[in-house]
Amino acid sequence: MAGKIVVLGTGGTIAGTAAQAGANVGYTAGQIGIEDLLAAVPALAGAARGPLVAEQLAQIDSKDMDFALWERLVDRCLVHLADPEVRGLVITHGTDTLEETAWLLASVLPAQDKPVVLTCAMRPATALAPDGPQNLLDAVTVAAHPQARGVLAVADGSVHGAREVAKLHPLRLDALHSADAGPLGSIEAGELRWAHGRAPEPMAPAHAALAARLGSLAWPRVAIVMSHAGADATVVDALLAAGVQGIVAAATGNGTLHQALEAGLERAVAGGVAVRVASRCPLGRMRAEPGARWSYAEGLSPVKARIGLMLDLMAQRAVARGC
Repeated sequence: MAGKIVVLGTGGTIAGTAAQAGANVGYTAGQIGIEDLLAAVPALAGAARGPLVAEQLAQIDSKDMDFALWERLVDRCLVHLADPEVRGLVITHGTDTLEETAWLLASVLPAQDKPVVLTCAMRPATALAPDGPQNLLDAVTVAAHPQARGVLAVADGSVHGAREVAKLHPLRLDALHSADAGPLGSIEAGELRWAHGRAPEPMAPAHAALAARLGSLAWPRVAIVMSHAGADATVVDALLAAGVQGIVAAATGNGTLHQALEAGLERAVAGGVAVRVASRCPLGRMRAEPGARWSYAEGLSPVKARIGLMLDLMAQRAVARGC
C-alpha cells in the first residue's frame, strides 16, 4: 500500500549537538529541527516509497517528557492514522523514555492497520559517526513496509515491539533490547526481515477509548517505589500524605517485598490507593500469587506498569463519571 510517511519530531539525542566537534557525550539534545534531520539523509526519499512529510512537535531531551507532550503526540498520531493518504508514522524520540512513550502509544492508539515507528540515537548528530541517520532511514523503511503494523521501535538495525523494548545500556549503540522476547525483526541492506519469517500481529490497544480524551482528563498521580535491602515505608507514607492515587512497587525477584515496605503498601490499599507490583528483574515474568492483595504488572517493567496503572485509573474515573 503506497502513501505518505509522516515523521513527527520530538527532539532527543538524534537531534542533539555537541560543542566539541565529533564528541559522543557532553551534548545538548533536541537542537536540530526535523526538516534538517530529514534533509541530511537523501536516501529517505527512496525508502519512503512515496511522499515524506515532517512535523515538529517538540525539541526536548526525552528525560523531560511530560503529559502535555504525550497528549499532543497522541492527538497528532490519531489525525494521521485516520488519514487514508498516510501509510505510516515515524517518531524521532530520545532513548531515555522511548520505552514509556512506546507503551503509552500502544495502549491507546488504533494502530492495527498502520505502523507507528519510534526511532532514536545514542550519539548526537554532530558525532564523528552518528547513529541517528541510519536509524532514521531504517525507521522509514519499516514504516513504509506493506506488512508493518502497530507501535514499533527501531534502532541499531533491530525492530522491537512496544511491550518488550527497554533501554538496557547507558552508552552503547545497541542500548535498546527486547530481553527474553528478542527483536521482532531486523533491517539488513535496506530490507526488513521479520525474525520468524512473518510479520507479528499488532496488539489491540487496551485503552483506545481514552486516546481522543487524554487532554480533557486529569492524569492520576502514580509513583514508583522500590523494594531493596533495608527498605521501609517512609516514601509510601509521604506519598499517601501527598495524595497519591496509585503506587507501583518495583519488587525483588518474583514479586517479593521487604516486610516494612509491604506493610506500608497494605496501608495504601486500605486507604483506597491502587497498588500494582512489577519486578525489578529485566528478564522473565513474575508468577502472580493466589489471593494477592494487589494487582501484578503481567510482565511489564515498573515504568510501563506505571503507565498502565495511570490509564486504568483514568478509565475507571471516566466510567464513574458516565462519560
